[in-house]
Amino acid sequence: MTETREGTGHRTMEQAPRPVLGPDASDADTTLPDQTLYDVAAVEDIKEGEVLSVILKEQSIALVKVGDEVRALGGRCPHKGAPLRGRLHCQSKVHGDVLVCPWHKAVLGVEDGRVKEPVAFSGLPVYPVRLVEGRVLVGSSPVRQAPVEKRQEDESVLVLGGGAAGASAIYTLREEGFAGRIILIGDEGTPPYDRPALSKGIFLGGPDKVQPALLLNEEFYAHHEVIRVQGTVAALDCDARRVQLDDGRDYQADHVLVATGGRPARPELPGIDLEGVLTLHDVRDARKISESITGDQAVILIGGGLTALELASALRQKGAGVTIIAPEHPVPMEAQWGREVGQILLRLHADNGVAFVSDTAVVGIYGAKHVEGVELEDGMKLPCTHVLVAVGNRPCRDFLPMPLGGGEEGAMPGIVVDEEMRIQPGIYAAGDVATFRRESGLCRIEHWRQAQIEGRAAARSILGLPRQPMPVPWYWTQQFGKKIEYIGWGEPFDSVLIEGDLGSFDFMAAYMQGQKVVALVSAGRASAMARAAVDFEGFVAREVKTSIV
Repeated sequence: MTETREGTGHRTMEQAPRPVLGPDASDADTTLPDQTLYDVAAVEDIKEGEVLSVILKEQSIALVKVGDEVRALGGRCPHKGAPLRGRLHCQSKVHGDVLVCPWHKAVLGVEDGRVKEPVAFSGLPVYPVRLVEGRVLVGSSPVRQAPVEKRQEDESVLVLGGGAAGASAIYTLREEGFAGRIILIGDEGTPPYDRPALSKGIFLGGPDKVQPALLLNEEFYAHHEVIRVQGTVAALDCDARRVQLDDGRDYQADHVLVATGGRPARPELPGIDLEGVLTLHDVRDARKISESITGDQAVILIGGGLTALELASALRQKGAGVTIIAPEHPVPMEAQWGREVGQILLRLHADNGVAFVSDTAVVGIYGAKHVEGVELEDGMKLPCTHVLVAVGNRPCRDFLPMPLGGGEEGAMPGIVVDEEMRIQPGIYAAGDVATFRRESGLCRIEHWRQAQIEGRAAARSILGLPRQPMPVPWYWTQQFGKKIEYIGWGEPFDSVLIEGDLGSFDFMAAYMQGQKVVALVSAGRASAMARAAVDFEGFVAREVKTSIV
């Protein structure tokens, strides 16, 4: 790989940018807004493929060179405010010139600032630019974007599920001009929110602080006239495109998007219904964990996946004693990330006081009314105050008629969709509940960004827009302050090539199937993974094979 450290691409102005051209200047460009332009940088300072960050009137501005021209956009990602600087200007086969957020891989157009791929739910402001004698002049007020043309005013969309896929679909529909009726049905009282925050320690601040950021704020729903309904879907008549709720209410629409996600699986164990046995799915669960588990208690975690590991990290930081019981995962994430990366995770948790049991399984949970401990298959009993179960999710699809509610051929437990995210005419599915086809077979990806990608794809199908290729899935985890990123389809691999230092969490690992790179895992290489998220094959060819393959 060609990089181990990347430049900041950031320029701090020692003095206030000098106003050069004003509205009365004789050589002012009449195509620009009627505003003063400021000299912010030299054209030669902006390198091909890089973003130069400057400050103009206390605003962060990202400067990007496109051929002989320069573009100026907002300098922070609209999702979480990540600074856009360094090697984040990419060429997408689908979207052309784009900027990619290094944190969560939102893809934003350089020409218009609009969202091209999630996870952002608003675009970047675009500022007027003029080049004069090798200098870059930028206005401090954004260019007003032309409104999108309204379409499908007489049609309606019914979105089932209050998660990331549904929010992404709603945002895309309105962003692309859908002017018809939109109804969102979810079983929580709040609109869709940042669900990954729940397992990453949001409950450490106490139950009153357990409120993740909304994906779309209340003003969005009001301004865009999105009707929100709280309720649980009981049945869906696909032919009539009619939904019935468990309280008898029913709704009908021209298009129905099933984005009901999944719910935590609960193994059939004696004592599984005791008080103190917890799972984590929504904000209510997170508040219960925050209220009931204190720093002086002992917790047993059943499961060895990312949710279990993130919960272990958060609970240990709270002070609780944590034991993970995962006989199928003796080395955490080994099946997905390989033994080498799995072992550094194991060491990270062990160094922070997490105990692992991998040579036996839980066969029961004991206690009178409340949990008192777990019994293992080797006869040992481990006392504890709480048991957290994190053994995967089951798609919420029981309201669908068979065979739609039963997957296909028993291979995947989700709803099989076509390339347009369509189940049948007028009925779509996206997110954790959706299963789609790839060359290697059926595939269901249970990750937050992927759910938003699929929700956007379903919305584009409803709008009749051209299908876009599905980007390679990306996800991330943060445990004990260490962030690890993955990009890939979860395909099997037979070797792992690693560049960097695993122990210091500064590395890039390439997962090989024969001579083909099928996935990447990294730590400390955020902008490299951003480029890979936009063009995986191109990134591998340019920046992986040349040095480690």
